[in-house]
Amino acid sequence: MFDDTAKEKFGKSTLIARAGIDSDPAHGSVTPPVFLSTNYSFYGYSKKRPYDYARGGNPTRDMLGKALAELESGYHGVITASGMAALDLAFQLLETDDLLIAPHDCYAGTYRLLCARAWQRHFRVTFANLTDGDRIEELFTSAKPAMVLIETPSNPLLRITDIARVVSLAKKVGARTAVDNTFLSPILQKPLKLGADIVIHSTTKYINGHSDVVGGAVISASKELHERLAWWANCVGLAGAPFDSFLTLRGARTMPLRVGRQTESAGAIAEFLRKQPGIDAVYYPGFKTHPGHDIAARQQSGFGAMISLEIKGGEKNLRAFLETLTGAEDSLFSLAESLGGFESLAAHPATMTHAEMDPEARRRAGIGDNLVRLSIGLEEADDLCAALGQALEHAYQ
Repeated sequence: MFDDTAKEKFGKSTLIARAGIDSDPAHGSVTPPVFLSTNYSFYGYSKKRPYDYARGGNPTRDMLGKALAELESGYHGVITASGMAALDLAFQLLETDDLLIAPHDCYAGTYRLLCARAWQRHFRVTFANLTDGDRIEELFTSAKPAMVLIETPSNPLLRITDIARVVSLAKKVGARTAVDNTFLSPILQKPLKLGADIVIHSTTKYINGHSDVVGGAVISASKELHERLAWWANCVGLAGAPFDSFLTLRGARTMPLRVGRQTESAGAIAEFLRKQPGIDAVYYPGFKTHPGHDIAARQQSGFGAMISLEIKGGEKNLRAFLETLTGAEDSLFSLAESLGGFESLAAHPATMTHAEMDPEARRRAGIGDNLVRLSIGLEEADDLCAALGQALEHAYQ
């Protein structure tokens, strides 16, 4: 793996392409091997090797953690069994009376976890609109949080939070900042370079990119934070499996190519969609009219491959649109949760990804029953536009 100087010297594609390559001293294997052993022998009495038991440490898992840290310009990464495990691991840094401020329009799984932890009195939670800078400054000053969780772009409305500003406000009151970077990946956004303390990923999404491995990662800016998180991961047993880590690193090697192509296609598709009848709104940060466009252009190196849209009319139109788009044997979109894989997906947040978020919380977040979220894959953009146009036409026949 590369040292700190090399992290800045080489590009992202080079860093991930070379991660762990030709590092096997035993046999000279160019591709790094997968270490599946649950335990590791000691040199002798009271002579521990770097690894002893796989829950606490594994060479394959550490290789992935180091590779992602290089991409994020962080110290190291803890690899977890899922994205939710990664979030819960970050929350282990909080104590009983600590306050966490989280986005009011966050992913419903995050919302559910935070509500459950608050109910158990592990810590306190306040949900707030982190895009409202003036109110956030007042809230931080009065509430004095211990941690602020940022999700940008938000899921599913793609709102943009100014990471640097929130980090600055958090530092003034002594709060740590954790950023969920799942929607953009390290290819398009580096929160640690904007001052964040922790970056969280569901590696299930763009990092793996093949929709065949569930996993997560927590990447720390400092050695001290990494060691605390690694201790908790071992203590609670949140670590990811070695073979899953092997597959995730294999998938991540093509991430720059995949994300670049998907982002390019999403831009073209978003432009197509906002010219179509039958749509009330298209949410895409690449539009200059998007409220967060200027911030996104400043803190991101691309606008991502997620698009959300609101279908005009009622449930009948929505159902017809989704059934036409995803229901045929040769459909180019699948009606499914998750995102960031090579395949294009359509999701209805109110009945799928955000179904467990109570209706009032969805209303406050602006997630309507007519909202559809699209994850753009690697299919030809023209083909995807044609499929979307056909589905819209059928919905209003």
